Amino acid sequence: MMKEVMAIIRMNKINATKEALVEAGFPSFTARKVMGRGRKALDEDMVKAMNDDGPLDSSEVLPLLANGPRLLPKRMISLIVPDDKVATVVETVIKCNSNKNPGDGKIFVMPIVDVCRVRTAETGIDAIDEMAGK
Repeated sequence: MMKEVMAIIRMNKINATKEALVEAGFPSFTARKVMGRGRKALDEDMVKAMNDDGPLDSSEVLPLLANGPRLLPKRMISLIVPDDKVATVVETVIKCNSNKNPGDGKIFVMPIVDVCRVRTAETGIDAIDEMAGK
């Protein structure tokens, strides 16, 4: 029936992702700043690859490498979509965020039991349909 698509992406990819989701027909989503990291240990080359604006200077890289595992700033995007739209959302997020480097992000797809629009008390698919309740 419905799924939540939650994506953790690089901070510098949020605007491109937001624009692509809107263009793909998904203007309704939640985004927030988060901190996190994957399993892989960071090294200087990896930190440099995470910055699309060019190499970081050593004053920026060294604190990221010091004292073991560090949490990195990321963005989390969450959308509730009908089951038949999940693949489109996932493809859109991947297209905007894949640099083929560690740290490109993760996408999680989770079932939603129900949803209720507070303004109209609509439930189910009507509560997430942009045309419902107008």
